[in-house]
This record gives sequence, structure tokens and C-alpha cells, in this order.
Amino acid sequence: MKTKVQVKTKLVTREGYNQLKAEHDELWFKKRPEVTKIVSWAASLGDRSENADYTFNKRLLRQIDSRIRYLRKRLEDLQIVDYSPQQAGKVFFGAWVEVEDEDGNSLKFRIVGPDEIYGRTDYISIDAPMARALLKKQVDDSAVVTTPAGSKEWWITEIYYPQQS
Repeated sequence: MKTKVQVKTKLVTREGYNQLKAEHDELWFKKRPEVTKIVSWAASLGDRSENADYTFNKRLLRQIDSRIRYLRKRLEDLQIVDYSPQQAGKVFFGAWVEVEDEDGNSLKFRIVGPDEIYGRTDYISIDAPMARALLKKQVDDSAVVTTPAGSKEWWITEIYYPQQS
């Protein structure tokens, strides 16, 4: 029996792509050469089994290489989505959206690709139930968001797109 594999959306904002590319370049051109030097130096000291510098940095080098492989493959697959004037007034990829529920609770977030949400509390993935429910809606429209905790209705109070440079 095959299990269904969740495929991440391959969309990314230009800012998100640039950040992933910068992470790749930092790891490849700066961090990896530094750690490689330490591993070479520690290996030259002899018995590697009891050499903490060697063991730690060798593990760190494997983690760096793994992340570099992931970033290279992901950067090739990603499709950059830039703002288009036709998007104005409606919720699409890259939009900042403010929503409010019937209790007056409000949320403000940007809809971005799944690779961009880490370390950000104000970004949500285009794959999230909230983002899917809001797509193509406009200010004052309501959206019912279905989650494992149940359904909840939200009203869109503001939509805007970052200025493009």
C-alpha cells in the first residue's frame, strides 16, 4: 500500500528566493570552507576516534552538505512569483492579508511559499488551510477556514502587496 507523499508547492516570492540563494552561498562559499579547514587540521593530529574537534566538525560538515544539496535541488525547482497589477484588491500569492473573526480577533500575515515560513510568525504557507480559503477573495469577503479543530469564519479587512523593487 502506497502512502501519499505531501508535495510542497514550488512557488516562492522573489525575496524568499533571494534569501534561500543567500543561505546557499553563505554555506558553500564561507561556512563549508571554514569547517573543512578545521576537519583537515583535526585529522592531521592523529587518533580521530578521541578527537572532539574532528568528530564535531565532521558531523557539522555532513549537516552543511545535506542542507546545500537540499537548497540546490529546491532552488532549481522553485518558481518565482512576482506581483502583477492584476492582483490588486484580491488575495493571491505574496499578499499581506489582515483578517478578523466574529469575536474581534485579528490576524495579519503574508501568504508565501512553504520554504519561506521558517523563523517567521507573520508568514503562512500557500498550502495552509487559511491561505487556501482566502485565495481570490477581496476586502469584506468572508472565508470559512476548516482545520482539524473545526471550522471558523474570518472576514478580510485589508489586502496589500509589498512594493516591488
